[in-house]
Amino acid sequence: MEKQNIDIREALRQAMDEEMERDANVFIMGEEVAEYNGAYKITKGMLDKWGSKRVIDTPISELGFAGLAIGAAMTGLRPIVEFMSFNFSFVAIDQIISNAIKTYYMTGGRFSVPIVFRGPNGAAAQVSCQHSHCVESLYANLPGCIVIAPSNAYDAKGLLKSAIRNNNPVIFLENELEYNKAMEVPTEEYLVPIGKANIVREGADVTLVSYSRMIGFCMEAAHELAKQGINVEVIDLRTIKPLDITTVADSVRKTNRCVLVEEGHTFSGICAEVGFQIIEHCFDFLDAPLQRVTQMETPMPYSKELERVTLPTADKIIAAIKKLA
Repeated sequence: MEKQNIDIREALRQAMDEEMERDANVFIMGEEVAEYNGAYKITKGMLDKWGSKRVIDTPISELGFAGLAIGAAMTGLRPIVEFMSFNFSFVAIDQIISNAIKTYYMTGGRFSVPIVFRGPNGAAAQVSCQHSHCVESLYANLPGCIVIAPSNAYDAKGLLKSAIRNNNPVIFLENELEYNKAMEVPTEEYLVPIGKANIVREGADVTLVSYSRMIGFCMEAAHELAKQGINVEVIDLRTIKPLDITTVADSVRKTNRCVLVEEGHTFSGICAEVGFQIIEHCFDFLDAPLQRVTQMETPMPYSKELERVTLPTADKIIAAIKKLA
């Protein structure tokens, strides 16, 4: 199989381009996606290729263009809505929650809303608290939507293609600091299934569960602990909702210990839900209490030094794993 070395930015662009080629109902809209090639250059060249009817610049009005895209989806089109930051989705949250997520239920299945809301989520580099919130626990709380958070280019491309083809609203979470992260990806078409976690490193001593940017820190911690004789299994959830608890539970039954990592906050976070489901499925297999490594319970500071203190790190993950001894 022929491979190409591409970063996450290019993987996302290829996914959208391929789906627009495959299906004339797919289009992109958002702030600066056309003339400016996207705030993070993810839609570079797409206006020239597809024209202004399928790559649409919008005003700075998330509530308005989210509502427009939802209406388009209800009529059979397949919009991809880019938020410059997922913090800005809060401006559109009534449209997302009340209409995108609930229309299929409220119409008794008469109207599907096949729409993807995508863009950067979580902290970047010193963008402060109004541009750094992790939204996954908010949207995962709502029945009717899918929440995806890939950690690498292969998954980003395959999962975005699957998301565009799905008939339900999808919250597709990226990370600004990861857009340049590259790896080998097949040149031929492929899909990554929604709702299936990936074991990115096999181990026997402890299970480490995370997603998105935090997988990098988990792998760093696992490699360091391997030098000390601790063999860590790392699971990338990839899809937060629906959650692949089967893969997680099978791993915990093998290792008997588990640390959960997320960039979001501790209270009511994704770790809290995954941890509870682990207790439900394999309580008798645990030889130590579950551990969580999360962002501190404070809004994101602007200072680079305080930002580093606030967020999870490989050192914090290593410390949590050593508590399980």
